[in-house]
Amino acid sequence: MTDYEAAILDVDGTIVRGEELLPNATDGLHALEDAGVDRLLFSNNPTRGSDHYGTKLEPHGLDVDPATVLTSATVSAEYLATTHPDATVYLVGSDRLRAILEEATVGLTDDPDAADVVLGSFDEEFSFGTLWESLRALEGDVPFYGTDPDATIPIDDGEIPGSGAILAAMEAVAGREPDAILGKPSSVAAAAAMDRLNAAPDRTLVVGDRLNTDIALGERAGMTTALVLTGVTDRADVESSEIQPDHVLESLADVATLL
Repeated sequence: MTDYEAAILDVDGTIVRGEELLPNATDGLHALEDAGVDRLLFSNNPTRGSDHYGTKLEPHGLDVDPATVLTSATVSAEYLATTHPDATVYLVGSDRLRAILEEATVGLTDDPDAADVVLGSFDEEFSFGTLWESLRALEGDVPFYGTDPDATIPIDDGEIPGSGAILAAMEAVAGREPDAILGKPSSVAAAAAMDRLNAAPDRTLVVGDRLNTDIALGERAGMTTALVLTGVTDRADVESSEIQPDHVLESLADVATLL
């Protein structure tokens, strides 16, 4: 018998890197399945919806129900639709995120002076002009949110700047931090995950490659945490960090040792 009823699994850096499946990642997924552990995939990717990872992982023989997938984009859309149902949101983000917000009936505007709420995220077209408009949108006490804090995003041959880098620029010109980050490791993200899992936090395992998002999420919510070394974090990072995982694994394949 395993101690865990459910597992929250990061995706980028844990199961895949860029478009490639990480070596032996399927062994870890099958180990969880064989142990009867419910699985929720949770990516801080703010450009993808819940159906993306099923399509991405299906060629590798992995069946993923969209109902068992969260992303920072879907969590942000759900949060804004629920807490600001009549608000007009000024988005600094990708066209994909825009589509996900629109699908959730979140009202959007391209006019910074019409913003009731500001949402910052990953944007490949981020520019001086975008930053200038962000400054206008953030005047006064307009609620300010970020999809996720990831400063970089792992790709096949390295890393690129992520939402955290763009939010830092927005913070600098506005002179204030976001009121909340909606993806991992926030309480909003933890609540969204637990709403989809029939397990108590102390019977839930969180596996991911980032200390400040995946491990922090589990630590704050009272879950057991396991860091994998297949992403952006190495052992030296762990030794110097205030955030400490309960377990350190070479890869997701080693999750079987915890079950």
